[in-house]
Amino acid sequence: MMTGKTPRRWTRRDFLTWAAAGAGAIPWSVARGARAAAAAAPGRRPNFLVIVADDMGFSDAGCYGGEIGTPHLDALAAGGIRFTQVYSTGRCWPSRACILTGHYAQQVRMDPPKGRLPAWTRLAPHYLKPLGYRCYHSGKWHIHGAPKAVADGGFDRSYLLADQDRFFSPRRHWEDDRPLPPVSPGTGYYATTAIADHAVRCLTEHAREHAGRPFFHYLAFTSPHFPLHALQDDIARYRDRYTQGWDTVRQARWKRMRKMGIVNCDLSPLQPDVKPGWNLPEDTLQERIGPGEAGRAVPWDTLSEAQKTLQATKMAIHAAMIDRMDREIGRVLNQLKTMGAHENTVILFVSDNGASAEQIIRGDKHDPSAPPGSWRSYLCLGPGWSTAANTPFRLHKSWVHEGGIASPLIVHWPAGLAARGELRHNPGHFVDLLPTVLELAGARASPTWKGKPTPPLAGRSLAPALAKDGAVSHDFLFFHHGGNRAIRIGDWKLVSAGRRGPWELYNLATDRCESRNLAAAQPDKARDLSGAWQRHETRFRRMADSDEM
Repeated sequence: MMTGKTPRRWTRRDFLTWAAAGAGAIPWSVARGARAAAAAAPGRRPNFLVIVADDMGFSDAGCYGGEIGTPHLDALAAGGIRFTQVYSTGRCWPSRACILTGHYAQQVRMDPPKGRLPAWTRLAPHYLKPLGYRCYHSGKWHIHGAPKAVADGGFDRSYLLADQDRFFSPRRHWEDDRPLPPVSPGTGYYATTAIADHAVRCLTEHAREHAGRPFFHYLAFTSPHFPLHALQDDIARYRDRYTQGWDTVRQARWKRMRKMGIVNCDLSPLQPDVKPGWNLPEDTLQERIGPGEAGRAVPWDTLSEAQKTLQATKMAIHAAMIDRMDREIGRVLNQLKTMGAHENTVILFVSDNGASAEQIIRGDKHDPSAPPGSWRSYLCLGPGWSTAANTPFRLHKSWVHEGGIASPLIVHWPAGLAARGELRHNPGHFVDLLPTVLELAGARASPTWKGKPTPPLAGRSLAPALAKDGAVSHDFLFFHHGGNRAIRIGDWKLVSAGRRGPWELYNLATDRCESRNLAAAQPDKARDLSGAWQRHETRFRRMADSDEM
């Protein structure tokens, strides 16, 4: 069982020795003292570090109004730009497809997943490596249509963690497309730290062997995705922080966000009757976890004392997971500084979707006698705290209301950005990230690949918005996941919850909390947006069906 102490660092030699030894003991020697590379030469292409959190709520980070300790993310925001209206797809794998391909997930057979990506699809390394970039991947992958990060994704180095049920003892992970043995519990492994270890190792190697070349690093943490697994020392920092309950936390976050200028809307009400359809029934949750479990976002003062105790503990673990991720991001940033690359590295930070209201039990199941957050436990955040994490918006991961799709986007680039600590309200989508990277790298997407024509990227570069808010316009932003549908055109958003759910119409300029449905009052506007959504849905599905353009 974990002691809660900071986990030991995992080097490349550890990986290889461990793989050779099979299930034997894991060596935990630490490679220190990386030599600094020369500072970036004038005119050199920038490096890129794209950091993705997993199921982190829009308001969780301190720089977006949260009370969780995220000093490294806060420092990036203070030294760069925060976008307030950038969107994910609402779910893990389609969001990652958008980030790495620059296309909507529906265009590339990734929502729902249907076999290999179309033959015309390229991932970020396929655009960047011809420009001389070295490309690295550390962490979650989830690109079903290109299952191997090196062979299919074009990365030079990869640590691919595919076990989403075990932070302390993963059974499914690969290095450079080669399978690694399962990790035994109690060996000192913790996923967030192991992912950062790999990133630091890749950067150290880059400084030593490829200092003259730029790099693109895709750093995809699995935190704070369920199960709620964290180091006990990290949990202790937040143990009593959330006894006040989710209603109080939501109010405090919302007030800070308004004061910071991140939102101008009201605080959405709790929705106690809404939860994912695949959640375990509340009586089953209480049978398997205990009387403290709560399956709905009800007012805090209606909970029993046992429920208040467990729910506060769960949020403490969620906060601990984000706190640890921020600390590990700090180690990666320190490595950039050590190798002289920090000034000319464009850092982008996002979360793949809103916080999750899911409550299921997988993996090694849940032992009610185990310390919460340890490897023998399997707890999920649930709708109450997910609502708080997504403050001030409605709904959660998998929905395409604002709570499911609103993502932080922090952009930091000391050598290239004049802005410091500024906000951008320019709307954007994850399909815009790859076009942004390509523009900042001084590149354009070739209209052909492997001798055949390719469609233009769906996204638009956000680079102009780095200099001036509102400089980037979109014809539309499209959403469709699990039957949940939405389209945004200008400030107008049409959205539905489920295939049979009615269309709802909102003016996001004044109502991002989606509380005033205008569909009945403006039926022509709703009809126009519905028609636009269907046209794009049809076009995207047609593209996905073809391997040639």
